[in-house]
Amino acid sequence: MNSSSTPGVTEPLLTFQIITDTHVTADPEHEYNQNFGRALEDIAGHTQGSSGIMHIGDITNNGFPEEYEEVQRILELHQASLPQLHYTLGNHDVGLGHWESRLAMYTSRMGMPGPYHDHWIGGYHFIFLGTEEGLPTFCSLSAEQLQWLDRKLGEHAPDKAKSNGQLQKDLEQTHLPDQPVFLFLHQPLKDTVAGSLESQEWYGVTQDQELRTILSRHPQTLLFTGHTHWELEVSNTMFPGNGQTATMFNAASVAYLWTDADEHKSGSQGYYIEVYADKVLVRGRDFTTGTWIEAAQYEVAYPVNALR
Repeated sequence: MNSSSTPGVTEPLLTFQIITDTHVTADPEHEYNQNFGRALEDIAGHTQGSSGIMHIGDITNNGFPEEYEEVQRILELHQASLPQLHYTLGNHDVGLGHWESRLAMYTSRMGMPGPYHDHWIGGYHFIFLGTEEGLPTFCSLSAEQLQWLDRKLGEHAPDKAKSNGQLQKDLEQTHLPDQPVFLFLHQPLKDTVAGSLESQEWYGVTQDQELRTILSRHPQTLLFTGHTHWELEVSNTMFPGNGQTATMFNAASVAYLWTDADEHKSGSQGYYIEVYADKVLVRGRDFTTGTWIEAAQYEVAYPVNALR
């Protein structure tokens, strides 16, 4: 849905972009590297006032130092025109080689504080989860990370004018359902979004049930995942929460796509997000053609019991 075509719609309160699975290699001429640069060009040309780009993992193809150097080279070509990037940890970034070394390379090269972190941006909460083991495809979330997530999903925006005691009282309250929270994790929950069916083998949260339990307490959450590469044109790109759990979205891939026929497909896709007082628009974007994906235009209304 294009907000500009809706009568009476005001300007969004917040906009940002989502990309994932860039799989940058050490070869500047590689298709994946070229696609990453093209996606950044598209975003740079259409994101005046954007609050950030959220990357959902598999930044590199193997987590090699020379691949991170190529990531930095591509970013530097476009950085002057881009909003700030925030990163999620993917299995390709840390699943090959020594876990501590790969994690240290990710945090130092991409400027992230660790496997999981959160940020308040424009009054909205952005939360990033990540594996704490170097597994080949799955992610493993510690009990500490899950407890942290449950607490963070219930937070209100910090108000510096309040006393410490009042701030603590606010943090102990349940997050109001009329305020979306944006959550990012590389791997999807099983049998939710495109590519996550058990038979397809691209789901991947070791603590699947524990995470589901937490999300059921915070249905205002929008969970964006990558990993599957499934193209956005398929029917189950969005998994509706219906007020019972988080609404979930597969974010496709910048490097290459995958189809319901279980086949590789050249292409590069991502999301442009528009946040309004009563809804969030999720707009699929084809970075190869520089066009909107009409089959991937979604609206999630708030409060969450008003999902339509």
